Amino acid sequence: MEACSPDGARVIVILTVLMKSEPSSPLRLALVGMSGAGKTFWAKRLAAEGWTAISCDDRIEEKLALRLAAGGFSGINGVAAWMSWPDNPKYAEREAQYLEEEIHTLGEVLTSLERQPEKPLVLDTTGSVIYTGNNLLLRLRRRMTVVYLAASAEEQQLLIERYLSDPKPVLWRGAFRPRKGESPRETVARCYPTLIAARRQSYEALAHCKLRVAELRDPAFDAAAFLSKIRGQLERGR
Repeated sequence: MEACSPDGARVIVILTVLMKSEPSSPLRLALVGMSGAGKTFWAKRLAAEGWTAISCDDRIEEKLALRLAAGGFSGINGVAAWMSWPDNPKYAEREAQYLEEEIHTLGEVLTSLERQPEKPLVLDTTGSVIYTGNNLLLRLRRRMTVVYLAASAEEQQLLIERYLSDPKPVLWRGAFRPRKGESPRETVARCYPTLIAARRQSYEALAHCKLRVAELRDPAFDAAAFLSKIRGQLERGR
C-alpha cells in the first residue's frame, strides 16, 4: 500500500535550528497555519485596530495576474482554479510557479522590514510558507514574531471538508498519492491529513508561540485578547 509522504521531514530538520531566535520587538506578527485556520480573519481584525496588514495571498495573486488573466481567472479562488487539482498534468509546473512567486513575496516583505525595523505589522502568510527555504525562514523568525494557529483533530477534518468544497491554493509537495480506482476527491480526503500532520511539525518548529483555533473562535475573543494571549506566551517563554 502506497503511503502519502510529503517532503516535510526535510523542512522539519531545517526548522529546528531556528528555535533559538527571539521574538521581534516591536511586535510584528507573522501568522502561520493551514488554509482555513483563521490567519486572514485575525489579520483583518488587527487591521481594523490600526495595524498594517499584508496578505501574501494577495501579493502572489498580483504577481501571477497575467498568467491568471490568460485563463480567465482572478481572486484567490481563481489562483486555486488555475493551479487545479494535483492530478492535473499542469499542476506540478504551476505549483512551482506559485512557490517561486511566494518566495519573491516573502523576500520583499522581509527586505522592507529590515529597512524599517521599527515598523509594526501583521503578515498573513500562506499555508506553504514553510517551503520558502531556510534563508527566508531564518529571516522571518528573526524579524517577526511567528504565531502558529493550530487546529485540533476535529477542526482538521473541517479544514479537509472546506478544501473539498471551496479549494484554495495548496502546495502538495508530493503528498498527493492516488491509488488505482480512486477519484481525486477520495485521494485528497485520504492524503490531506498526512499533509496537515507533516506541516504541523514544521509550523511548530518555526513558531515563537501557538494559539489553538478552538479558543480563538469564542465570539468574546477580540483583537485585544488575541494580542494579550500572544504576549502572555512570549513572556512565559523568556
